[in-house]
Amino acid sequence: MSAVKWGIMSTAHINRLFLAGARDADGVELFAVASRDRGRADVYAREQGIERAYGDYEAMLQDPDVEAVYIPLPNSLHVEWTIKSLEAGKHVLCEKPLSRRPPDVERAFATAEQNGRLLMEAFMYRHNPQTRKLTELVNTGAIGRLRVIRAAFGFVTNDPANVRLKSDLDGGALMDVGCYCLSAARLIAGEPERVSAEQALGGDGVDVAFAATMRHANDVISHFDAGLALAGRDFLEVVGDAGALELDDPWHCREPVIRLRREDGSTERIEPERANSYELEAENFSAAIRGDAAPLLGREDALGQARAIEALYAAADRGSAVTLG
Repeated sequence: MSAVKWGIMSTAHINRLFLAGARDADGVELFAVASRDRGRADVYAREQGIERAYGDYEAMLQDPDVEAVYIPLPNSLHVEWTIKSLEAGKHVLCEKPLSRRPPDVERAFATAEQNGRLLMEAFMYRHNPQTRKLTELVNTGAIGRLRVIRAAFGFVTNDPANVRLKSDLDGGALMDVGCYCLSAARLIAGEPERVSAEQALGGDGVDVAFAATMRHANDVISHFDAGLALAGRDFLEVVGDAGALELDDPWHCREPVIRLRREDGSTERIEPERANSYELEAENFSAAIRGDAAPLLGREDALGQARAIEALYAAADRGSAVTLG
């Protein structure tokens, strides 16, 4: 298929991982970049080998040659620029989380449908062979009946200018890193039915430590903690009545290893194929644009994620459990 011409919305440092993967992806051409500063866009384009540079986002959206847009802007801008991009006739891959507000997710996907364009939330780990192998092991009964999921993701950021610590930009630990733990729990156990949560605040009033317990169908319970003020750690454990699956690198998937620990005391080390999640994400979305694949993630997953985030924040604010309808 002919390569899809991508536009990158911003020159933010967060782009580096996506660009490194997309550059090696089949069917992807990194074609344009936009910044609020034309000089910065020009420099960035030269450094990254990108053909066209624009001094504002709207100008890039008016380029008829740009087919798809990658949006890594601060969380509070995701839906606004996703909708503007879709209305300009562009397909959109928007960084996670698309929104913490379900009505905004509904509105974004309705705009995509109205304009005949694709929209996908960018949970890159979902594209990795390690994640696929994990779900396969659970679904084929490798650990027996699923009972408990435990996850964590955190690091320390002390810079008050960091967008993660800004409430007006929808920052916070749950939005930045806890969303991965939530996404994995939903992938493995389905949508939560009831959630409880606690948070500790920092920055200008965002959650810098967030812990949650969720109840899913079939009596499955999941726990996770996430933080912007916690020593670096990330793991995922999926426990059944006949064994457990342990992942030390569940989100970045740089060292893909799954340890299967059985009830009889035996263990097995499973090493899925090593792959760049961002490369696979870009390939999947480009193939979907060309009609050669289905997008891995769509409306229902993004909406389920937003509903759960909304419920978790409500539970933390109220100090009591929230039941999802």
